[in-house]
Amino acid sequence: MAKYRLGILGTGRPWKTEGATGFGMSHKHIHAFKLCPDVELVALADIRLDLARRFQQEHGGQTIYTDYHQMLATEHLDIVSICTWPHLHAEMTIAAAEAGVKAIHCEKPMATTWGDSLRMAQVCRDRGVQLTFNHQRRFTEPIAKARELVTSGAIGQLLRMEAQCGDLYDWGTHWFNALCYYNGDSPLDWVIGQIDLRGHRKVFDAPVEGQGLSHFKFHNGVRGLLVTGFEAGYGCNNRLIGTEGTIEVAPADGVQLRIWPKGQTDWQIIPTAENIHADTAIDRAIKDLVESLQTGREPILGARQTLQSTELIFATYESARRRARVDLPLTIGDSPLASLLADSAT
Repeated sequence: MAKYRLGILGTGRPWKTEGATGFGMSHKHIHAFKLCPDVELVALADIRLDLARRFQQEHGGQTIYTDYHQMLATEHLDIVSICTWPHLHAEMTIAAAEAGVKAIHCEKPMATTWGDSLRMAQVCRDRGVQLTFNHQRRFTEPIAKARELVTSGAIGQLLRMEAQCGDLYDWGTHWFNALCYYNGDSPLDWVIGQIDLRGHRKVFDAPVEGQGLSHFKFHNGVRGLLVTGFEAGYGCNNRLIGTEGTIEVAPADGVQLRIWPKGQTDWQIIPTAENIHADTAIDRAIKDLVESLQTGREPILGARQTLQSTELIFATYESARRRARVDLPLTIGDSPLASLLADSAT
């Protein structure tokens, strides 16, 4: 069988190197793709020719383009990896789908508006393109084991989930996605939230709030709560509360996973060989998307799952804009946070 032809959009600089402005996700993506024997890197696109050449010297790739449209029109790619900032995700995903690729793996967050997020997914669905997003933490050992504990009934019936992070959008997309994962990606009923614009900033050129709160209900009755920003400390990254116990993921004391089952008098540590930030999770995520492309099954990080967590982001911002609960599905198309920021500036 011929190898899948891979193209990368956005090469960037490796994380923590001189001049780096991000995490260098393209370098982590290609590390994972190199572990897939059925994938061959053939093309790179970046508006910075020097960065693309540096990437090529380290990782390969036959041809460099400064115009990704030209790359898509010329290279007959099977897989495209999008490693740019969020405001480019929608236009690049749609262009790649319209160019006839088989699969697209895009960095998170999905897009900068809810309307663009829906369009990305719809275009790929209409054209039969497999679309995945790099919520790789579903593949980390602590989170995967926590989900196994929940599904095995180790804490009885799941009742409530809590999470903390810096913001609802850039980091929050990971925890919204993880909370949905623990609960089997059950549909959502409603969201009520509030944000404080004090301390707002931009992360990879996308606005985020200074402090936020999102409370939401799944159709199966489980409740979720995500707190962000100013004094958001919970003592752990994720907490899962059931009728017969509690699980904590990445508590502040450095333990990655622990459980307090019913009838016990203290926490029981669940051993893990890695933490929630392990890059090996990206290797597993990309292996899964390639295997899904080969077999036709739904990938674990597919658009369906990502739309659910993305809807939580924009529905929380919309709840703050309306000052009311938002019943789902969400019917807006813009970014309520961008709208609130614009109003506050006038």
